[in-house]
Amino acid sequence: MKKVFFIFIFLFNINSYAEENRKVYFAGGCFWCMEESFDQVVGVISVVSGYSGGHIKNPTYADVVYTDSGHVEAVEVTYNPKQITYEKLLDTYWKNIDPFDSQGQFCDKGKSYRSVIFFQNKEQKDLIDVSFKEVEKMFSKKIVTLVWEFEKFYKAENFHQDYYENNFIRYLMYKKGCQREETLNKIWN
Repeated sequence: MKKVFFIFIFLFNINSYAEENRKVYFAGGCFWCMEESFDQVVGVISVVSGYSGGHIKNPTYADVVYTDSGHVEAVEVTYNPKQITYEKLLDTYWKNIDPFDSQGQFCDKGKSYRSVIFFQNKEQKDLIDVSFKEVEKMFSKKIVTLVWEFEKFYKAENFHQDYYENNFIRYLMYKKGCQREETLNKIWN
């Protein structure tokens, strides 16, 4: 009887854990950099690099970057809403992109590197709209970040997952070469 009780408690805890967590999707240029940014946020459970917004099923990196797949490099952020709000995730997103660059982000240019916020429901869309107005008011300037209804997320190749940790030196060289931090400091500080 004890075994049955423990199995029940175990399954109940797993189910409760799964119900608590939520997923959101952002595109901010290089998904390696976005992954690093969100991984550092308290309340974020995991960040996965991938592709979203396009018309090709199961795209590869080459499909997204070198063809007109419609996809952008994106991240899937799993978070615990008891620890962090969607609004705070939006704040993190804004502070890690250039909302005025319609051609891509930093040194990565092209359609697949555009900044996009994906919404899954009216509540998210309304919060995005409020956030847009706040950012535009802060800068007295129109932002060009796109807002798309979320449809599907495709996980990128394993090579791209946790790239900033697994290829630390190469990642730092890339990030420095793109002047990502310098540009973000000019915009947000």
